[in-house]
Formats: sequence, structure tokens, C-alpha cells
Amino acid sequence: MQIGVDTAHAVDQRRVFIIEPDEITRAALQFMLQDEIEAHEMAVPEAAYETGQNWRKPDLVLLSADLVAERGPGLIGELTSAFPGLRVLVVHDKQSEAPALAALQAGAHGALAKPLTIETVRQKVDTVLGRGGAPLIQLSL
Repeated sequence: MQIGVDTAHAVDQRRVFIIEPDEITRAALQFMLQDEIEAHEMAVPEAAYETGQNWRKPDLVLLSADLVAERGPGLIGELTSAFPGLRVLVVHDKQSEAPALAALQAGAHGALAKPLTIETVRQKVDTVLGRGGAPLIQLSL
């Protein structure tokens, strides 16, 4: 067992898709979650649709605010239509707060503000999956 890993969470069968075009951010998020939850990285939503349809559906998507800026807030509805019951957290920084807010207005369940920490990411994921408590919206100031 690794330090800081809640064994009850480690056996949870829930799945997270990390949809982030930036490879470093994608890998960092996957690393932060890997001990406690099944997490899969993908650069574009199309990969999520393919993986979810051909394999197993996600319970949660960590979605880049940059993708919301590029494709519009309707992306939230597309994801939740493709995967009924899906929860969405938008990952953003100070420069991408506007698309993050648009995503929240379009139905995203919360936001994760950069800089990201293991503790914050795990708390938010736990909260949105009903496994713990932390505020769902965190906008940088």
C-alpha cells in the first residue's frame, strides 16, 4: 500500500477519463489519481467516445477548459448525452476562467483550478463521485 492512499477508494470500480490536449497536464492528473481510481488519458473527446462505447463508460470526466473554449460549452451536453449519469469537472487556469464558467453554466458539475495538487484533485474527484467532501467550484483569483 502506498502512503496517502485510502484502501476503500483504491478498490472502487469507478472510472475517470481525463480529456486534456496538453500531454503534461494529462499525465499529471493521471498520476495524481492512479493509486485510488482507474484513470485514462485522452487528448480529444472523440477518443473518449470511442473508448466509452467500445469498452467501459466513464463515471467522471476531467475536461480541459481549453477544449470548452475551442468547441463551445455544448461539449458538456455532448459528453453527458453520450454517457448518461456522467459527471464533469472542468480543469482551468486563470486565463481559461471564462470557458470554465461557461461549462459550469452548461451543466458541468464543478471546476479544478490550476495549479493542481494531489490533495485537491483527489478531494474534488471524491466529492463529485460521492466519496468525500470538498467544494466543487474553485476559481482562481
